[in-house]
Amino acid sequence: MSRMLPGTRALRTFEAAGRHLNFTRAAAEVGLTPAAVSHQIKEIEEQLGIVLFTRTSRSIQLTPSGALLLEAAAEALDTLQRGISRARRIARNPAHLHISTSARFATNWLLPRLPRFRAENPTLELTFDIADEIRDFAVDDIDGAIRFGTGNYEHARSDRLFDTVIAPVCSPKLIESGARLEEPRDLLHHTLFHVDWKTGGMVWPNWRMWMAAAGVNDFDDGRCVGFPDSSHVVQAVIEGGGVGLADLNMIANDLADGRLVRVFDIGISVAPEYAYHLVYPESSSDDPRILAFREWILSETDRLSSR
Repeated sequence: MSRMLPGTRALRTFEAAGRHLNFTRAAAEVGLTPAAVSHQIKEIEEQLGIVLFTRTSRSIQLTPSGALLLEAAAEALDTLQRGISRARRIARNPAHLHISTSARFATNWLLPRLPRFRAENPTLELTFDIADEIRDFAVDDIDGAIRFGTGNYEHARSDRLFDTVIAPVCSPKLIESGARLEEPRDLLHHTLFHVDWKTGGMVWPNWRMWMAAAGVNDFDDGRCVGFPDSSHVVQAVIEGGGVGLADLNMIANDLADGRLVRVFDIGISVAPEYAYHLVYPESSSDDPRILAFREWILSETDRLSSR
């Protein structure tokens, strides 16, 4: 007699448990309690008449049957997710363009320029997926993305948008307080904020690097405070009275509105192979929506570089 197959929710629970080999971690991933995960696995075993895990007081292991089913479940869920993504694209308004980008880039660079995009492309509906994670175009309902990196992504094309220049900035209140900021060495008397981040062989420009470029060779970084994100640096500068290293392109509005003031003309660039890129699938290189967005954003970066 044929047996009913487990539903997709049960399969997701089983796939997470089999991947982690830990009901507690699987529970955290799928939003259940460990007891509920254990109960759901038991139901699948009873439904299929197969033992999927061997259990001891300290660990669980997949049985040979469980390992085979785990591989099949993972493939089935991936195929289903890809199918759902394609179906959503087909169901969407053909004039709808969905772009993934980080909150920092969206807030500080993209959103202030959107009125020009809408004026130039009134028939396109542009929406955003705000995330720092790299999206999979085959799985996620995404048409394109703006990402910081080398621009090398499998089965995708990328256009370099602009170089990233890091320079010191402070709050105008610090200047108004009479703080001495006439030469780079004056910074040694202030709290210095920077982004503490590296990826691969690239280190995000920090104060030691900036001081070397400024000719301050006896720099002691004891007064430096590192943050994981540049938005934290900007907030610390505005509220904390120190001086921060910030990406000039990401704080252009703060500088224009007088919330921040650039200190000294010395700027340092990130590693040359790293930059913001517009990324989109190779299969979409002739998509008129992508082409319109690409033309617009490249014209905006040209406008930026011509200043």
